[in-house]
Amino acid sequence: MSTKSEVLKMLEQKKGSFLRGEELAQQMQVSRTAVWKAVKGLREEGYEILSVKNRGYALGEKNDILSEEAIRLWLKKQEAEVEIWKEIPSTNQRLKQAAMEKKLPEGSLVTAESQCAGRGRRGRSFYSPKGSGIYLSILLYPKKTAAESLEITAAAAVAVCRAVEKVCGVSLGIKWVNDLYREDRKVCGILTEAVTDFETGDIEFAVVGIGLNLWDPPEGFPEELQARAGSLFDQKVSVDRNRLAGEIVNELLIESEKPGIPQEYRRRNIVPGRRIQVAYGDRIRKVKALEVMEDGRLLVENEAGQEEILPCGDVSVFFGEREENCGRRSAPAESR
Repeated sequence: MSTKSEVLKMLEQKKGSFLRGEELAQQMQVSRTAVWKAVKGLREEGYEILSVKNRGYALGEKNDILSEEAIRLWLKKQEAEVEIWKEIPSTNQRLKQAAMEKKLPEGSLVTAESQCAGRGRRGRSFYSPKGSGIYLSILLYPKKTAAESLEITAAAAVAVCRAVEKVCGVSLGIKWVNDLYREDRKVCGILTEAVTDFETGDIEFAVVGIGLNLWDPPEGFPEELQARAGSLFDQKVSVDRNRLAGEIVNELLIESEKPGIPQEYRRRNIVPGRRIQVAYGDRIRKVKALEVMEDGRLLVENEAGQEEILPCGDVSVFFGEREENCGRRSAPAESR
């Protein structure tokens, strides 16, 4: 861990209190000059660090800043590479490029304050304004084939739900296949992209992109999103985005190593028991969702009243038309 990271960690642990430069230097076994340089570097990144003669340094209250040092405080895999951008076209695009240029450690991530060309499924744009969300992409080396790629997306959905509950205290539902909802509003989108071996079908590496709305942007959502977009909180609150990013990575690394679709993905799913509209290919259909199956596919009752299995699709949920008893069977709760 760098001197900057050590200083930030110690100031975080004693937030609200002052630590003398001499004390910091002794605990880290470095010179006071090294401590001063670390504090100077943190201030240049945007951190508010108070300095009072004969009292030392203290972390200020206005520190909603994404930084490598602060994210590393929470990462269990310290070898992961971390990139922070103020603005970038796409975190997924950047991480894929970096992973193709050299072998990066699993769990490496790219995060940004905003994206100007963020992407969702089916090539759609993903609205990623500054100051209202967290946008990150995470590198995985899953021992899976292209046919099992849904397992990665499902693991990511569960990972984000757990991290959000741990850091923010907010419970989310999962909308098959890859969206997270708070009540009837989409607050998070997940895009999994992979490079595969053409001959074997094995995934060489995967990049999981996550866009999470913490609160509504000051200017509001664009008109085309207002009917369905939402946020974790109704107004801006104090959220440690660095911890949230770190916890998402940690949870994803744990969940992605497990085989199959997580039972928690099925248990958290909000689709079973509702009327839905499904688009895949050029077709748009209205069906009744019955169950998310063990392999992640969706069992539905089609227009003719017959059961049918959907392997994928773009789903819109009619929240006012829930039929409580139409689910086939509930997924068992998972003990972690």
